[in-house]
Amino acid sequence: MFADYHVHTEFSDDSVYPMEDVVKDAIKMGLEEICVTDHVDYGVKIDWDCGKEIRYRNGEPYANVDYPRYMEEIKRMNQLYGDRILVKTGLEFGVQRHTIPQYEALFQRYPFDFIILSVHQVDDQELWTQDFQRGKTQQEYNERYYEEMLEVVKHFKNYSVLGHMDLITRYDEAGIYPFERVRPIVEEILKTVIADGKGIEVNTSSHRYGLADTTPSVEILKLYRELGGRVVTIGSDSHKAAHLGAYIGETMKLLRELGFRQYCTFEKMKPIFHDLQEQS
Repeated sequence: MFADYHVHTEFSDDSVYPMEDVVKDAIKMGLEEICVTDHVDYGVKIDWDCGKEIRYRNGEPYANVDYPRYMEEIKRMNQLYGDRILVKTGLEFGVQRHTIPQYEALFQRYPFDFIILSVHQVDDQELWTQDFQRGKTQQEYNERYYEEMLEVVKHFKNYSVLGHMDLITRYDEAGIYPFERVRPIVEEILKTVIADGKGIEVNTSSHRYGLADTTPSVEILKLYRELGGRVVTIGSDSHKAAHLGAYIGETMKLLRELGFRQYCTFEKMKPIFHDLQEQS
């Protein structure tokens, strides 16, 4: 199985990659399955039908997925291309503890195959803009990030995997924060994830961001396996054609080297296990 389980399209506010182009490109590169996981970030973005005026950023709407159009387009992709590729229905939930009720309601509205749980903001402050980190020490913002994640996984269960679990490292301008300092809380997060039958993703965007380690780090992947974690997905976090399917084969090799024997795709929120095999 050759699958990409973190794919963004024009339905994400930070992408203009048409879904049909994504599907055609995936077929060309030999992907057997993709899961479209466009962004929902309550707290900083609003829904199209919420009755409020949509703000625009760099000419693009700063809003969550237009859900009815999104679901219809995924359905259309499977009707047109289902004999060549499986297109699964997902979303990437950027959950914060105070936005959990909104995600609970959204999850009940539509049938999903797969949900990525990510922490993109804390206290409605974005990581990528440095708004969250500003005014805090490196220790404070690293610890606060993982504290938020722990609270979320304790109280929100309608997800499949934790996305780019150590995302804070991508936006840490102070450099690499020692893993041992956050290991206890990371371990508590992973134990909760495993006990709930959930998983983690390996996000291959670490390569294009030029990070020194994988996302999550090799240390986190080792710890997850040592704790008994088995549910692992691989996703490119693609927003354009150059990202799609990137480094998936290399990630499979790394997972094998770390002792993992299988990785997962999903259907109707249930993991399907596939043996990790060499990709040509």
